[in-house]
Amino acid sequence: MEYISTRNAKKYFSFKDVFLKGLASDGGLFVPKKIPFYNSTELQKFKNLPYNETAAKIVSEFCKGDFSESEVKNLINISYKNFRIKNVVNLNKIGEINLLELFHGPTLAFKDIAMQVIGNMYEKIIKKNNLKVNIIVATSGDTGAAAISAIKDRNNMKIFVLHPHNKISEVQRKFMTTTGSKNVFNIAIKGNFDDCQKLVKSMFADKKFNKSINMTGVNSINWSRIIVQIVYYFFAYFKIAKKKDEKINFSVPTGNFGDIYAGYIAKKMGLPVNKLIIATNKNDILKRVVNTGIYKPEKVEHTVSPSMDIQLASNFERLIFDINSCNSDKTSKLMKDLNTIGKFKIEKEQLNRIKENFLSESLSETETKFIINDFYKNGKVLIDPHTAVAIGVTKKFSLKEKTVVLSTAHPSKFHDVVMEASGRKPELPKNLKNILTKKENFDTLSADLKEVKKYIIKRI
Repeated sequence: MEYISTRNAKKYFSFKDVFLKGLASDGGLFVPKKIPFYNSTELQKFKNLPYNETAAKIVSEFCKGDFSESEVKNLINISYKNFRIKNVVNLNKIGEINLLELFHGPTLAFKDIAMQVIGNMYEKIIKKNNLKVNIIVATSGDTGAAAISAIKDRNNMKIFVLHPHNKISEVQRKFMTTTGSKNVFNIAIKGNFDDCQKLVKSMFADKKFNKSINMTGVNSINWSRIIVQIVYYFFAYFKIAKKKDEKINFSVPTGNFGDIYAGYIAKKMGLPVNKLIIATNKNDILKRVVNTGIYKPEKVEHTVSPSMDIQLASNFERLIFDINSCNSDKTSKLMKDLNTIGKFKIEKEQLNRIKENFLSESLSETETKFIINDFYKNGKVLIDPHTAVAIGVTKKFSLKEKTVVLSTAHPSKFHDVVMEASGRKPELPKNLKNILTKKENFDTLSADLKEVKKYIIKRI
């Protein structure tokens, strides 16, 4: 499998290169030179497969040349052995809603599904190539916890996690800050998620710094995150679709565009997806760009669904590259416009391509809390605020096809909001309750690149 950058389609990379680099040196994001495609007959072979077998087949398609299918199968089995349910994810039908529960991993969020695999991939690649790496990651709440869980206590790896100070939930923070692992460093940045992400991207772009610390990353800009997330679209589809080639919709609470982009790749691989619904909170840049063609970040608003409090959705660049017929020059120009004038405009033809695949709407804070309460009152199921956004947005569309809503986090990670909205406090699973009382360890820094670099260098 060969890969290219969204800003340079002429230079080729292996999966190992893409995995370890995370971000291309030209500032672009890695994508496959060619996306594998399954015809209708080939797709049916996935119909009755357990989750792990589905994962092994799909992930191995993107790792050819670096991992065999048997190696991937072994990695998958090791990665998911401690999930709380056998098939990794769970489909729960509540009324007309098909809820795809993605939070049965160690840190109660969908990020665990990719991150556990990535942690084991790192270990395999590091052993094969006798490497030491420093992982630097920005988080809006869940990515950091999932990454730490996957990387903690491993040899020849250190992880530095930047989160926005006082802008994530207490439980999200404590999942990160109570590990006590010597190879884990938590940095609370005085700013928002976009500030954290900008710092990480700047460190990736600094070739001298990047090389000197052997830096790598596990944000959703890392292609490996995308390929592991493709799997649950396939698995859910065959649990829901009753007829061959039946089309269904997926509604996804969306921040950095990685999770829903995985659904887009699933569709390009042949999965019969009708619409991908981009569900946003009041940080609705993605709704605005889908509806107007103008991508213009505004000030980030803090909400009850903090993992979506983002105005710079990094993975959107991959979609821009695709709708421009994989033209890296056009993509580079639009990204340059974003950096120089603070916005870019998508032409009508390309915007129509987006609208063929995506719908988007947003939910207010009041609406989000109403959905939490209404879902509990009528379905007796507690949901987190991000899932509530996806459910609420789905209700704003009249779609005749079945819709799967991605439930991305356990409600206990946002117990204050869920309690306020529903009158019922969601409890953490018993084996995780100790994080509430364990000692925390993190450092608070300003959103200053030099200061953050100095902090990291001192600890490696």
